[in-house]
Order: sequence, then structure tokens, then C-alpha cells
Amino acid sequence: MSDSPSPSSASTTGRLDALRARLPDTRREAERLLDRTVRENRFTIAVLFPLVGAVALVGSAEGWVPEPLAFNPWFVLFGVLVMRSPLVVGVLPAVDRRAVGWIGVLVAYTYAIELLGVATGWPYGSFEYTVSLGPMLGGVPLALPVFFIPLVVNAYLLCLLLLGSRASNGWLRLASVIAAVVAMDVVLDPGAVALGFWSFGGGAFFGVPLSNYAGWVLSATVAVVTLDRAFAGTTLRDRLRDCEFMLDDMVSFVILWGGINLWYGNLLPAAVAVAFGVGLVRADRFDASLFTQWR
Repeated sequence: MSDSPSPSSASTTGRLDALRARLPDTRREAERLLDRTVRENRFTIAVLFPLVGAVALVGSAEGWVPEPLAFNPWFVLFGVLVMRSPLVVGVLPAVDRRAVGWIGVLVAYTYAIELLGVATGWPYGSFEYTVSLGPMLGGVPLALPVFFIPLVVNAYLLCLLLLGSRASNGWLRLASVIAAVVAMDVVLDPGAVALGFWSFGGGAFFGVPLSNYAGWVLSATVAVVTLDRAFAGTTLRDRLRDCEFMLDDMVSFVILWGGINLWYGNLLPAAVAVAFGVGLVRADRFDASLFTQWR
């Protein structure tokens, strides 16, 4: 009996070899592949996903979407990960061991401050998650860093662009990023409360207590100090200058949360979302050609 492989197994081996040949061999090759993938799918990631997400979330809150699709945590998490991908891929070339260590510190802070907030009401005010955002630990989503850290990184990067050479002033950078992070939460929390993602039990600002924003000042300060140490050199700024899609996640943020707030009549948060859109235009990170693909 012959020991030679059958035609089908030889064909399978050939396909596997071809696939392996296409896979990147080095980190730099992997980064180029990810860059190309995001660049070729910018419209889908930065426009289509947040538009579909906004409709799906509003539909879930209004009872238009049936179970088990309504507020399905895995769909929500998948959509968030896709919209985060331009930011992650953009930052990746600037990440070294130092950055990994400090980002780990920020992840630990994210869990610690949220667990403290759920348990004690400090520093954000008393709140609870009323919609599952995936597996929970102590009343806090395990995927929390996926929601929190990109928000502060987006604010950090936008401020670096808008400040230009003035970003070298540490105090000015700190104050600007804190203001940007708090403004992003002015958009995020009212929309999330309107959807029923979480509840503060009432508050003066569209159902959100003002103490929540004081808590965000604290968290933004920790984030800026940590990011400054994670990316102490010029690599991140050089990458930001050269990578046109690095803030596409913020474009998604404007579309998704601006649209949700507009639907629920939260006009001030919606206006702040529009202001972020203006900031992206001024920073030359709002690519209007993305929207012409609707034609």
C-alpha cells in the first residue's frame, strides 16, 4: 500500500502552507497588516458600526428589538471592540515594555475605582449597572477597561493634536485633557442613562449627579499622569502625526452618542458631541470622504 498522501490531504496541506506564507513573521509586518486592514475598512468601522449601534441600542431600549438580541452583551462588546480597533492599531507601534507596564497600572486603577464606586458611591456618586455588559465581577463588567481606557486615550490624543507645541507644557496638557475627558462624559453618561445602561437614581444633569463629574476629574488626572509615563518619548506623537485613522474611534463616539442623545432630546450633550466633531475637523482627523461612500 502506498504511503504517499492523498490528493485531498495534499490540497489541504497546500492551502495551510499558503496561509502561513501570508501571515506576518515580525511585529512590524503584523503592524503593517493591521494598518492596511483598518485603512481599507474605515467607513465600516468609523461610520457604519456606530450608526447601526445607535439604532440597535435605541431599539433595544424602546422595545423594538426582540430578545435575545436586545442589549445582547456579546453584540455590544463586539461592536465596541470593532470601533476601538483604529485606536488600538494606531497606538500599537508606540507600545513597548514600559508602556505595557503603565497601561497595566491604569487597568488596575480602572477596576479598583469602579469597584469602589459601585460599593460606596465614591467618587462618581451612587450608581449601578442595569444592563449586562458581559461577564460581571463584583457588579463591574470584566470588559470595563475596553470602555474606559480608550475614552481617556482619545481625549489625550486629541488634546496633543490641538495643543501642538504647547502640549509640552505639562500643566496645560493635564488641564486640557481633564476638560476633554469630563466633556466626553457629559456626552456619554446622559446617553447611557437614557438607554438604561446604568442608573444613578436621579441627578441634576439629565439624570446624572454633578458629583459624577468631580469623580471624572480624579480619574482623568490619574489617566494623564499614567499615559505621560507610559509614552514618555516622542514615538506616540510621531505616530499620531503620521496615522490618519488614529482618532476614528472618536468619530464613532460622536456619531453613536451624539445620535443617542439627540434621539432622547438631550440637546446639550448632543451639542458637546458636535463640538468634539469640530475639534476633530480642526485637528485634521475628520475625514469627510468617509461619508461620501453612502452615495
